[in-house]
Amino acid sequence: MGFFTFALLKLDKMKYSTTPINQWVKEERPREKLADKGASHLTDAEILAILLGTGSGKKSAIDLARNILLAAANDLNELSRLPISELTKISGIGPAKAITIQAALELGRRKRNTPPQMKRKISSSKDVFEHFQAILGDLPHEEFWIMNLNRSNQVLSTRKISEGGWHSTVVDPKKVFSRALEEKASSLILAHNHPSGNVSPSIEDKKITNKLRRSGIDLEMPILDHLIIASHGYFSFADEGIFGVE
Repeated sequence: MGFFTFALLKLDKMKYSTTPINQWVKEERPREKLADKGASHLTDAEILAILLGTGSGKKSAIDLARNILLAAANDLNELSRLPISELTKISGIGPAKAITIQAALELGRRKRNTPPQMKRKISSSKDVFEHFQAILGDLPHEEFWIMNLNRSNQVLSTRKISEGGWHSTVVDPKKVFSRALEEKASSLILAHNHPSGNVSPSIEDKKITNKLRRSGIDLEMPILDHLIIASHGYFSFADEGIFGVE
């Protein structure tokens, strides 16, 4: 008798809780637990349960996940070697769930074999312009973006904060810094476009720049620059030395 067959026979003799996951204490539900504490705090069974999405019959997604792991001797490497035909022999696991499991394991394998890419380092306002020009240069309306940087001035992410009409867009400081905090940024660069092509800062541009700059100082998350982007050029608050000018 092969191990897989033995494991399936053993599964039939085991008893599992049939309480649906949506009736569990909220903090113990896999999805909520991941959102609150991060994926590293979940067990293999909890992560598998999220992939499965739903249970089957009287079994919850966690029950099915435990069954799958038991069939693979609780070894993720062994699980990755099980073909779809073997996974579907587990009660409650159909082709769709088996394919989802294999796809997730393959994604993990590819990540493990992919060398990390170097993050782009920002050394000048020109670097920022080259990054945002393709995004903002030819838009017919204004958009406001932030660039989140680490301590080495490498780009962690760029995020759109808001968009508006021809003349302006509304910027919420809480949204700016909440996005930066989510990324664990050390500093930020602001960018927005002027569809008119005139890159000169307006009074409102100066006001929002200084409002965000002061908030960044309070949060120890400095604003390094603010660029106004047009199709063929840009204006840098830092280059022009007008940070702090109302």
